[in-house]
This record gives sequence, C-alpha cells and structure tokens, in this order.
Amino acid sequence: MEPTKRSSCPYYKKCGGCQLRNLTYAAQLKHKQINCIKLLGGFCHVNEIVGMDDPARYRCKASAAFAKRRGQTVAGIYRTSRHAVVPVASCAIQDADCDAVINAVLRLARELDIGIFDENRLKGGLRHVQVRKGLATGQIMAILVTGERRVGRLPELVRKLCAAVPQITTVVQNINGGFTAMVTGDENVTLYGPGYIEDELLGLRFRISPGAFYQVNPRQTEKLYSLALDAMALSGRETVFDAYCGTGTIGLLAAKRGAGRVIGAELSQSAVDDARANAEINGIANAEFVCADAGEYACALAEKGEKCDVLVMDPPRTGSDKRFLSAVCALAPDRIVYVSCNPETLARDLRFLTQNGYKAKRITPVDMFPYTEHVETVCLLSRQ
Repeated sequence: MEPTKRSSCPYYKKCGGCQLRNLTYAAQLKHKQINCIKLLGGFCHVNEIVGMDDPARYRCKASAAFAKRRGQTVAGIYRTSRHAVVPVASCAIQDADCDAVINAVLRLARELDIGIFDENRLKGGLRHVQVRKGLATGQIMAILVTGERRVGRLPELVRKLCAAVPQITTVVQNINGGFTAMVTGDENVTLYGPGYIEDELLGLRFRISPGAFYQVNPRQTEKLYSLALDAMALSGRETVFDAYCGTGTIGLLAAKRGAGRVIGAELSQSAVDDARANAEINGIANAEFVCADAGEYACALAEKGEKCDVLVMDPPRTGSDKRFLSAVCALAPDRIVYVSCNPETLARDLRFLTQNGYKAKRITPVDMFPYTEHVETVCLLSRQ
C-alpha cells in the first residue's frame, strides 16, 4: 500500500480495533514518532520509527467471538462501545489464512448446529476461535474455545475443518467457561496434530504452544529483535540475563549470536517448557531457563554474586515494577536492553533506572501494529 493512501475498512467505525485507519500510513508513522518523542525524548535522542514496507495483513494471530443474532450464529469482533459482536468476514490486518479458518469454523458451526456459549448463563459450547500461523513454516493452529468440555459434534467439526483448510496442522480445544473478558482459559486439550506449531525468526526455529507469547507480526519482529541484538553488542564472553523470557525467543537469538551464557527467567511453566524445547530444537547448549519471578531471580543472582553483563527485558504493557527494577540495579549489568510495547510505562521505568545509575543511550520505535495506537520500542541503557 502506498504510504500516502488511506486504507478503507467496512468495520472501522464499529470495531474500533484500528484507531488510526482514518490516517495514511505515512501520517500514522509521524503520529507515533511525535508521541514517542514527547514521552521519551527527555532521556535521549529518539531515532526514526521503523515502519513496514506493506502494512496490510500482518497479524498471524487472530480471534473471533461467537454469538447468536436473530437465531443465527455469527462470528466477529466485539464493538468498542458495548459488549456485542460485530460480524466480520475479513479483517484487513489479519493474515488471509486466519480469515479462512475463522470463516470455515463459522460455516461448520452453522451446518452442524453447534451450540454457542451463553455469557449470561455461563453455559453452552463454542465461545471463540483463535488462529495462530507460523509465517515462515505455513503451519496453522486452530484453537476452539468452548464453555464446556463436552460439546456435541465437536469431533465432526474438527474433521471437516481440517479437510476444508488443509494448511491446519493442529487443532486444540481450550475450555473457558468463566465470567471473564479473556479469550482463552487455562485448560487445553489437543484434538488433532501435535498441539503446537513452529515458526522461524532470524534463522532459528521456535515452537508455539496455544498459550505461548509470540509476536503477532513476524516481519517486524525480525527488525525489532535485530535492533535488540545490535544493542547487546555481544562479543562471545557476555552473560545475558533474559527477564520475562517467555518462550526464549530473544534469549536464544542472543545465545546463537554471541552470548557466552544466557539465563532466562519466566513465571509461566508452559512458556519455560517451550523455551527449553526451543533450545533443543536449535541445538543451543549455552542457554538455561528457569520458572521463577524475574525480580526474585534477579535478587537471587545478585546475592550469589553472579555476574551479568547484559540484561534484556520485554515486560507486558504494564511495564515493570520498582521491586524488579531495584533488583536489576542490584545485579548491576553493564547494559540493559529494554524492549517495550508501551512508551508510557517505558518512560516511567526509565525515570527509575536513570535515577539509579543508568543512562539511556539509544531509543528506536518500531511499528509492530500498523493502524493502531500501539508501538514497540527498543531502548539501550548503560551503567554509569
């Protein structure tokens, strides 16, 4: 798409997912750049935002909610103003294969008369469908979220779904029957295939389980992680502590690209299991992953006198907290590489770090989510 051309969407005013769709892509990038400068420019120079060559169809993870409208099953996205499903046949920022899976599940749910979850009574069958695709591998996971474990004709739906969309390599049932805004629950049952898919980033292969965190825009993820690796400035001797390591993507790339040793900490046991499996898949022996709170583990490393040359952190949108940041300062790494998905919480955390012995040296925004307000940032800090 030309950067000076607006992209229309029939669902834009109802869905609310793409807050910046009224702007050209060039104007979106300018808007995000200005916002990052306002929030972060006081710490150091903010480099030019890294945009996409083609900002369409970039999401390789998509979800749709099911509901009944005038007696017919529909699938789509919740309205911004109220809890009602907007039927969506095709989303302009989702991979086309994700749309194909969602539409196939909807057609089969109607054809087989699959029960739909009732949010008022907390009863019923199909609640959401979530689709994850490995862009490099083409593997597709369909996650059927149901309110109850036993759903009539679900095995038949799975069989017909895999026949309709042959690219599907695994189907998982996720049980989520509670009163919650979360798409998925904690329990997964593999109905077809291995229960996970794989994808490739910067030459490494990664396993993606149903609940694993994995960036939804693989093209920009490679740019984001390349900036993080450059900021680490690895020579082959450094010990890298990967806080909030998830499935080990950044840590394993660092281990492959020049770190002497990588230690990853993550609170989710399933993510740690994935990280360990990913290390084995890629033949990486100089990385270890522990299931632990990142702050507590950083304190433990500091108390044991462990040396940490580089700390990389990629926290959730809420950012970090003073307890963890204090532990980081006690651990005293030479360099901190902060990968942030929220410039506001990044600014808050940078204030703490720069008041406690660190200086921001480089800040680069990356447009991971075109048409939305979200922006990722890579920030390098050095110990003074």
